[in-house]
Amino acid sequence: MDRTSILNQYKGICSDVLGELTTKLNKSFKSFLMETLILYLVIPGRINFLQLGRYGKSCEQRFRQNFSKDFDWLEFNLSLSDRVLTGDRKAIAIDPSYISKSGKNTPWIGYFWSGAAGQAKRGLEILGVGLIDVDNKDCISLQAVQTPDRQTLESRDANLIDWYLLVLKSMQEKLHRASRHVVADAYFAKNNFVTGLQEMKFDLVSRFRDDAALYYPTLQKPTGKKGRPKLYDGKIDMANLDTTRVQKINIDNGDLYTLVAYSKSFKQMVRLVIWYSKDGKNPKLFFSTNPEMSGKDVIEFYRTRFQIEFCFRDAKGFTGLMQSQARDVAKLSFNFNASLTSINLAKVLARERGIPFSMASCKTMIHNAYLLERFICVSGIKPNRRLNDKLVKELIEFAASAA
Repeated sequence: MDRTSILNQYKGICSDVLGELTTKLNKSFKSFLMETLILYLVIPGRINFLQLGRYGKSCEQRFRQNFSKDFDWLEFNLSLSDRVLTGDRKAIAIDPSYISKSGKNTPWIGYFWSGAAGQAKRGLEILGVGLIDVDNKDCISLQAVQTPDRQTLESRDANLIDWYLLVLKSMQEKLHRASRHVVADAYFAKNNFVTGLQEMKFDLVSRFRDDAALYYPTLQKPTGKKGRPKLYDGKIDMANLDTTRVQKINIDNGDLYTLVAYSKSFKQMVRLVIWYSKDGKNPKLFFSTNPEMSGKDVIEFYRTRFQIEFCFRDAKGFTGLMQSQARDVAKLSFNFNASLTSINLAKVLARERGIPFSMASCKTMIHNAYLLERFICVSGIKPNRRLNDKLVKELIEFAASAA
């Protein structure tokens, strides 16, 4: 392995995917984009315009100017996903994520829910849209869109659910090529969100509240009389489940039952999955708005949803998701998406090199390779790669295994 193989391979992945885009980029912006995505994995500390200018070949001002330009991150990451997500079962995962941010002039700053803190905190929020591979338990971030603050939404006569639906509507055509299933947490189990998704030809896989009103479908056959036929029988009592109406699924760490049930809040039939844990806690109610979906798929799709949160974790810890100092919506958006996309590229690199994915290890190796290349270029030495191959490999992989 020569000293530039990791960097060249990383650049090659970027170049190949950029060449597949339907929208062609000019040479200047393409080289800027490749440099930026490399630097997000090279810079060890804070990632901001000043650091990008220090580590990169471009000046700080070039980064500030180009971060305001539009780029189709969704199409880029969909092309990347073909190299990583090889399973047959895929779904669109959505998840809002709190971004710590201060400052009076930051656009759309307000109070948003922070899952880690368990309360609303002042800062920003992004809606992350990702593609999950249920068979291989992996996720590729597709695009992140910043959420407006409450005052901005009210001025548009909208709420958070309206905004989230609007984001998905803007991506609808391209997302349909990947999957017709949307997976989200219990917050999205609302009638207006389900209705909006169904208008876009998407099914929702999510979780009900513990006190959701659910009913057994009727066993009564149509009478032929006038009026709407009976849809459901009695309400489902989770503490005394009628086992003659459900199908049991073998699963670890608990008992799982599935049936088609009527949801009072959605006013439609859903595929319901009830999970009783061995610790005796309240049963958890998972569902799909597609009654034809199997109970096994519902629980496995929902469990894989958490992979998108790992993308946020890696981006916050390694690629500066929360470190941008920009005060412009377009520049903040560029930073959010460049941060998450660099995680995707690291996954592709690890897969093509045949090594287990670890964000810490990937970042350490690329950082070492980049610095070694800079040292050699600045010193004016042209080393014999064949003789120094083993030594260079050790330098590049130094500390990567510990990470």
